[in-house]
Amino acid sequence: ISFFFFFFFFFFFFFFFFFFFFFFFFFFFFFFLMIRRPPSDPPIMRATVRAALAAGASLGAHPSYPDLAGFGRRPMAMAPAELEAAILYQLGALAGIARAEGGTLTHLKPHGALNNQACEDAALAEVVVRAAVVFDRNLILVAPACSALAAAGQRGGLRVALEIFADRRYTPRGTLVSRREPGAVIHDPAESIRHVRAMLDAGGIVALDGTVCKSEIHSICVHGDTPKAVATASALRAALASDGHDLRPLPDIV
Repeated sequence: ISFFFFFFFFFFFFFFFFFFFFFFFFFFFFFFLMIRRPPSDPPIMRATVRAALAAGASLGAHPSYPDLAGFGRRPMAMAPAELEAAILYQLGALAGIARAEGGTLTHLKPHGALNNQACEDAALAEVVVRAAVVFDRNLILVAPACSALAAAGQRGGLRVALEIFADRRYTPRGTLVSRREPGAVIHDPAESIRHVRAMLDAGGIVALDGTVCKSEIHSICVHGDTPKAVATASALRAALASDGHDLRPLPDIV
């Protein structure tokens, strides 16, 4: 009996130790990798700034919620002061790299869930605008047309570039259809061109049901993470040029 008890205890202890050792090892290993390999880090930011300056493109910040694992696409409940500080932190990081490379920030555009929520939540939009004003009142705020964010930026005295999305569908409220809905994202370059032309002809956002929200249009967004983003951007640029539209940097427009 004592031998059996000893054997059982030893086996149970070994299995317990083995299981938890590897569980915690792999958990912390992948967690460490996630922290060490974010979607963007200082070297990536610096390389991107250099590429933009070499191409003669304006430099803009894309601040988001501090949601590294979710790529900034998950809503977060944050105190206004905490969110304002997070935005200032991101603006400062990019501005420092830009300055080191001989450039300056000209605009900012919130990313992901922060952008989507600020388009409908006036209080949240005010936090974004306050951070921009505190950091640099001369920054251009890129905000979706017909949004609470655009209105907050105008009230706050910022120059606001009103934007439409070439690769996303709109609800009748003028907001983006959720990515989880079928057909929310436009993948075909030709369809993106038709979508943009319809909005330019209508003079504002055109929703799925045909509702139009009148607005000026200064900027057109093509999401870089869609499979045909480069093809869509190239085809759209050529189509707009052939239609006689003037394509210029944001500081020359607003």
